[in-house]
Amino acid sequence: MRRYIPKLIPFSIALLAFTLITSVTVEAQSRAERRQARIEQTAQVDPALFTGLSFRLVGPSRGGRSTTVTGVPSQPNTYYMGEASGGLFKTTDGGESWFPVTDGQVPVGSTGSVVVADSDPNVVWLGTGSDGVRSNVSTGRGVYRSNDAGATWEFAGLYDVGQIGAV
Repeated sequence: MRRYIPKLIPFSIALLAFTLITSVTVEAQSRAERRQARIEQTAQVDPALFTGLSFRLVGPSRGGRSTTVTGVPSQPNTYYMGEASGGLFKTTDGGESWFPVTDGQVPVGSTGSVVVADSDPNVVWLGTGSDGVRSNVSTGRGVYRSNDAGATWEFAGLYDVGQIGAV
């Protein structure tokens, strides 16, 4: 039995291939042109604009990596940031300055997860223990709860779990 293949199908495939190749080429050229325009624009910036600027520390004065972060929807400038081994920090000015909220209250500095309750922005849950798969993972000591937006903390359970990456 002889199979009938219309001559239109090979033409359609060729047209599709041509269209794809053309659009990829045009997009690559467009990207290169945008990149070149950014380079030229940067080169036109007057270096005198930077003479009055100086570097300053605005964040936590501890090194390490951030393991968790959350914001407070009803307070657009309030965020919490947990460190792998530096505790939990808070900002109320959109990140302009940060201050520690768990120092001296939570027995470990390793954080895995922080969550603000949807029903009350004063209720904050903290899971301790960095859960990132690394050679230097820090063990946590359970879950903690604050009822006053991080001013004080109370142990809520799961002391021996180790790493709590989600609350």
